[in-house]
Amino acid sequence: MKLYLSHASNYDYQTELYQPLKTALPTDFDVFYPHDPENNGKYSKDILENCDVVLAEVSSASTGQGIELGWANAAGVKIVCFYKIGTQPSGAITHIAETIFEYSSTDDLSEKLVKLLR
Repeated sequence: MKLYLSHASNYDYQTELYQPLKTALPTDFDVFYPHDPENNGKYSKDILENCDVVLAEVSSASTGQGIELGWANAAGVKIVCFYKIGTQPSGAITHIAETIFEYSSTDDLSEKLVKLLR
C-alpha cells in the first residue's frame, strides 16, 4: 500500500511524527515522507496522484498541506486526517476526508493508524 504523509512544517515533525510512524507502521506499507532528505526536490503532486491513501496530520493550519489535500481529493485518493486532542483542525477537512480521528500520543496515533489501514 502506497501512503503519503502530509503535515504542516511548523513543528518538529521528524520527532513527533516521522520517527514514531517509521517504527510503528508495517514494512509492507510504502510511506512517502515528504521532508526526508532523499525526497528533497520531488514534486508532491505527482507522488500524491499515485498513492492509495494520504495520511494528513491536521493539528495545525497549513496552506501547503491544504494544496496537497486538494490535489489528492481531485485525483480521487483516499484521505485520512488525524489531529492531537486539544487542537481544532479546519472544518474544511470534513468535506474531503474519508476518516477523521483524534489522538492523544504518538503511541495512540500509531495504534489507530495501523488498525485503520489493516
